[in-house]
Amino acid sequence: MSRLLVDTLPELARELDLTVGRLLWLADTRGWNRRPGPSSPLHHHRHEWVRRPGRTPRLLEKPMDVLRRTQRTILDELLTALPVHDAAHGFVAGRSVVTGAAAHTGQQVVVSADLTSFFASVSAPTVYGVFRSAGFAEPLAHVLTGICTHRVPPHVLTAMPDGGTPEERTALRQMLAAAHLPQGAPTSPALANTALRHLDARLAGWAAAVDAVYTRYADDLTFSGGHRLARRTDAFLRGVDRIVTEQGHRLNPRKTRVRRRGVRQTVTGVVVNERTSPGRREVDRLHALLHNAAEHGPASQNRAGHPDFRAHLLGRIGWVEQVHPGRARRLREEFTRIVW
Repeated sequence: MSRLLVDTLPELARELDLTVGRLLWLADTRGWNRRPGPSSPLHHHRHEWVRRPGRTPRLLEKPMDVLRRTQRTILDELLTALPVHDAAHGFVAGRSVVTGAAAHTGQQVVVSADLTSFFASVSAPTVYGVFRSAGFAEPLAHVLTGICTHRVPPHVLTAMPDGGTPEERTALRQMLAAAHLPQGAPTSPALANTALRHLDARLAGWAAAVDAVYTRYADDLTFSGGHRLARRTDAFLRGVDRIVTEQGHRLNPRKTRVRRRGVRQTVTGVVVNERTSPGRREVDRLHALLHNAAEHGPASQNRAGHPDFRAHLLGRIGWVEQVHPGRARRLREEFTRIVW
């Protein structure tokens, strides 16, 4: 049982090494810290817009030191113990892009889809439900939700760079203005996995109905199967879209792919036609990412907001090393040039 399963606000503050006043200040449940201007010391996050050609920009919401340390304690002492669905392979101990991809090897068809605004679409009420289900009383769940969610200040939203359709930009602004999981907080991946358990269960059931397999790595959804899935992929995807929408999320129609046997089938960058192996294009992209991180700093390349980007890169290099040691040596040489 988590040592953070406490009964009172003073107990929670003590476990997080905070005073009650500082705990409530960090939680900011009424959104007071969202209102001051950009130079105010009341803000708990740094914000960085990432441009994406032809797509809506992504906002990295990086918690400042005290908040990050508090979130890290919540992650280590509570969230890592919460159950996630077997289909979830991202940000789960013992699972990875490799374990997720391995479930789809040698299939007749591989179908992939992508959730739009993955973290931003997980709202504060959903996070509150996670903490209540974990056994916390309402006042404590309310405070923990405040610590782990964020409302983006207006001056940040008005600085959104170009990209995406007007409808997509409006939807993103609305999600970011409401309390949501911030992309950049160490607690967000684990909370998202727990919050999406019902979605995972429904999609796994939908896949099983046609003898297919389902996995999810963060916002990447993958289904694979034999002739029952292959002959009705359009109808199957309509069902996926309906389930995702009913669960409060949206699919990105531009990133849905159907890959049949005979073409290169990939899952989160891993080739799965006969066995799992890193594709040449993916290795080349990783090499370019490492090179750019060495030249311009790792923060400039962490566009997905990985809480531990160094460990993330080492994991990707380690995967290549299992199959192509020679190519991995070049990657490690680039990695050693990065200044952290």
